[in-house]
Amino acid sequence: MELTLTKTYETKTGAPVTDSLTRLLNLGFFQFLLDREFKRSERYGGPFTLALIDVDAFSFYNQRHGTVEGDVKLRQIADIILENIRESDMAARFSGDVLAVLLVQANITAAVGSIERIRTAVETIANGHLTISAGLASFPENASDGSTLIQKAQKALLQAKIKGKNRVCAIDNPSATPSKVTERILVVDDDPRNVKLIEALLLPMNYEVIKAFSGLEALSMVNKVEMDLVLLDIMMPVMSGYEVCRRLKSIEDTRLIPVVMVTALDSIEDKVKAIEAGADDFLSKPVNKVELLARTQSLVRLKKLNSRMVGMENILFSLANAVEAKDTYTQGHVDRVASLAMAVGDKMKLSEGELEALKYGGALHDIGKIWVSGEILNKPGALNPSEWKEMQGHAEAGYKICMPLKKNLGPALDVIRHHHEKLDGSGYPDGLKREQIPMVIRIMTVVDIYDALITDRPYRKSLGKEKTFDILHQEVNEGKLDMSVVACLIELVK
Repeated sequence: MELTLTKTYETKTGAPVTDSLTRLLNLGFFQFLLDREFKRSERYGGPFTLALIDVDAFSFYNQRHGTVEGDVKLRQIADIILENIRESDMAARFSGDVLAVLLVQANITAAVGSIERIRTAVETIANGHLTISAGLASFPENASDGSTLIQKAQKALLQAKIKGKNRVCAIDNPSATPSKVTERILVVDDDPRNVKLIEALLLPMNYEVIKAFSGLEALSMVNKVEMDLVLLDIMMPVMSGYEVCRRLKSIEDTRLIPVVMVTALDSIEDKVKAIEAGADDFLSKPVNKVELLARTQSLVRLKKLNSRMVGMENILFSLANAVEAKDTYTQGHVDRVASLAMAVGDKMKLSEGELEALKYGGALHDIGKIWVSGEILNKPGALNPSEWKEMQGHAEAGYKICMPLKKNLGPALDVIRHHHEKLDGSGYPDGLKREQIPMVIRIMTVVDIYDALITDRPYRKSLGKEKTFDILHQEVNEGKLDMSVVACLIELVK
């Protein structure tokens, strides 16, 4: 290291250029040297490579052996790095247990060889109890500035973690990524022997096995990579499998991932606790190979099916938004109807399932209008008989559009079809009468009429609340609307 650079940095910052624990360069000075290397390489040519090295499951190692022993190991790993790089190369403590190495005048191939030697040396000195993963990116092949180079190296490091840790991955290296998309299974256990056993059973079935050795590490990995199944040990320090499962099932992005509890616990109380946490299945230790593969295949198929259903739901809600875009007078109609219908249902003490039907039925009740021409939707005057027939067809059209999601939508599907039915049989499309019309549909009908009357339409202005209330009461007197629903709605909106 040039002495003048060191003294200049120390004078300006008032801090040493090295980290006190690892004796590697600190991050600030390392970034200064990285910027200088970019300028030098741009002027004189020649590649250089950045390697980010992370100690695998280091937080778990500290929990088990103590932070003092963890610091000792981190110092040893830093010494190994210094012993295996050239004098012209630079090593730094990048952050926490992540170390960085800048290999000057080294392309990605040469750098992989150097870092691989470091990885092997760490594995040997720690007897396999502590390992490192590394991600590499090179200038000018992968990046033309410092921030991009760091991002690419971080991406390669993540790939090394995903592929099972204790390995070196170079960005954009075809060998670092799987040749085809496979199902990813996260195996979580604080005992590495159990993880290796399950991995050995799953790999011949072409599953991509991702390993985690603590609950916190499992949650972190799920947030970074899409998983198809989680095989989760219950008895783990710091965070139990129950808590991991509970968190996964409480988050929208991860709630559909099947979770199998793999445990030696076998009491009814333990299983009830797992079910309450949201577990999808159980496996007893020691794991039976046939049972493991059968459960895995079944739940992975279920995850794929649920993912397709969610995709279809997203498409339907996009279509519903497209309907509103066609009708300039109904912007926000479906949101208002869904919200108000749920408020009425809640006040009338409907069940959770019925409230959900109002939520999704309200959001999708007009989706069939996608088949109605914009000229009819925005016509400023009364519709003629043929136009009115086309408009009425939206209820049945919406029902047919949403039919593939019958299992997911449940009663909401009936709300979509029947939200224009009247108690006296004068509604459409099926002319249902009184006892044939469930309460969720009665509520949706009233709320839909209320919102239509209270807002501007192409053929008239808003009628205002009092006039709207009068019309609703008139429809009650004529036996068309449910009196209890109308009374509840008026009480709410007043």
